[in-house]
Amino acid sequence: MSIKRALIPILACALLLCSCDYIVLPEDLEDSVAAGSGAWTAVATGIAPENGKLRIDITIRNDTGAWSEMHVLPDKPAVFTGGDGQSTNCGTLFVGTGGHRLAPGFQMRGAIAGTRAEPATQLLYVECEGVEATPGSKLAIDYRYVTGEYNYYYPETNQADARLEIDLDELTPEIDYPIAAEIEGLILEPSAEIVAINDVVLTLTGVERTDSGLEFSWQTANPGEYPAYVHIGNPPVIGDDGILYGYYETPDIVSVPITPAGEKATWTTEVAVPQEVKGLYIMLSVESKKQRLFVNYAVDITDR
Repeated sequence: MSIKRALIPILACALLLCSCDYIVLPEDLEDSVAAGSGAWTAVATGIAPENGKLRIDITIRNDTGAWSEMHVLPDKPAVFTGGDGQSTNCGTLFVGTGGHRLAPGFQMRGAIAGTRAEPATQLLYVECEGVEATPGSKLAIDYRYVTGEYNYYYPETNQADARLEIDLDELTPEIDYPIAAEIEGLILEPSAEIVAINDVVLTLTGVERTDSGLEFSWQTANPGEYPAYVHIGNPPVIGDDGILYGYYETPDIVSVPITPAGEKATWTTEVAVPQEVKGLYIMLSVESKKQRLFVNYAVDITDR
């Protein structure tokens, strides 16, 4: 997957590209990332026999044109078709974003599974028993995805089913993560001020490496006459190893401090990331417009 530049026309681009006080998505960009017209794509990065099975390592790429979460359909096996045209069901498959929304144009090869108490890194792959990757072999994976903002009350808005078709003759072992296609205006600087629900302004004020990963310091400033909450969950990150780090929980259930009227509030979040992973971006969900509606932002912390 070579990096390609995909340009999205942006009205009032000064809000995103020039120096400004606050980040508010222009309507055309907001619409473009609300319900993309594309789909997810995938490539095989490695194929190897393993204990009588054929393991196929996979990288998935968000080509929907919108922020999107995807996962395989429950109880639906992948289908391996050999060069002779014979098809075999493959019941072992781990393909998806781990519950998170991934930015458009980004690609990944793993996520965090397990439990909150015992999270575990899960690489994306399919295992097929009793098959051999002969020339002309292909793999098909049925999946479900949603695009755009996350609405707690209507989580299935902009949901669709589709199929990944992977040509196993075309292995792609070398991939530059996490960006596959650059989208102008998508990525924010760490100092960006984001207007959240009730016009409260959210700012990332600090990023620190810890023994276990990263600690983010957040600040909200409330210009209104009433106290307000701004939920952001525990934001995940993705870097140059292609793994989306952070155990998924719906962002509304993670506690945040109340921001009094006319005042500020501060708090921290943490995410476990190996020290050697660089080139990181935060996949940030911010409660905006109304309660339990979350707008997504990609924040550049590649210098950390």
